[in-house]
Amino acid sequence: MYITDETIDRLIREDIPYLDLTTHILNIRERKGTIRFTSRQKAVISGTDIVARIFEKLGIRIINIIPSGTGVEAGEIFIEAQGTAQSLHMAWKVSINILEYCSGIATRTRTLVDSAKKINPKIEVVTTRKVFPGTKELSIKAILDGGALPHRLGLSETILIFKQHAVFLGGVDGLLGELEKIKERVCEKKVVVEVECREDAIKLCHARINALQFDKIPPEKLKEIVNDIRKINFGITLISTGGINAENIEAYAAAGVDVINTSSVYFGKPVDIGVEIKRVDL
Repeated sequence: MYITDETIDRLIREDIPYLDLTTHILNIRERKGTIRFTSRQKAVISGTDIVARIFEKLGIRIINIIPSGTGVEAGEIFIEAQGTAQSLHMAWKVSINILEYCSGIATRTRTLVDSAKKINPKIEVVTTRKVFPGTKELSIKAILDGGALPHRLGLSETILIFKQHAVFLGGVDGLLGELEKIKERVCEKKVVVEVECREDAIKLCHARINALQFDKIPPEKLKEIVNDIRKINFGITLISTGGINAENIEAYAAAGVDVINTSSVYFGKPVDIGVEIKRVDL
């Protein structure tokens, strides 16, 4: 995933608008030291490549680093680097914030992906746009490291019709009257409609909709609807969304959908990461 230099600079500037006043006052700026990052728990580490670019910007030399998206055990060192006291302290907090939050998302994502694919190896887990504003690049990178894909990166790339859109057309029946025209206009894209009941799903399936997204339908009921839909159009893409998490994802995977869409990976504890900074006597 491409992260711009502008983003890297912004991440640094958020914590260091001018200088590290503490190392300046202590007069230790140019003393040499090392920094080590250790996971205190089993996790999928995410963001090491971003931290590497922060280190490069601050003149810190990397000794050892694992690729982003790698699983680690508790106690495992995954970054070691060397630099001046000033540069190490400048990098310390911004780096651990990125690593802890991104690794938390990546670890939760990997748990969901593994659980879903245990039930259906062909199923895909995707994530919603419900990220904390201003963190989309880091959040998307983290879910990719965890093995998921973004459902939609923004409104400009896909056709996803909600009831809030259909109300301007007279509901589902009004949408059905416009559907062929809509499909012709965007013939190179799939047209997806979100539904909340079997009746609307069947109507849209008969109208040869490309994909259906089921919102907040319990997995047992969803399985029955999916079976009915497959009899009408076996090749239709079926997505489940709404309230899916680590506790119920296996049940949703067993319902027969092609895709599970979730927000749950964005909410939870960061991974607990330890940092050790030591002086190097030359």
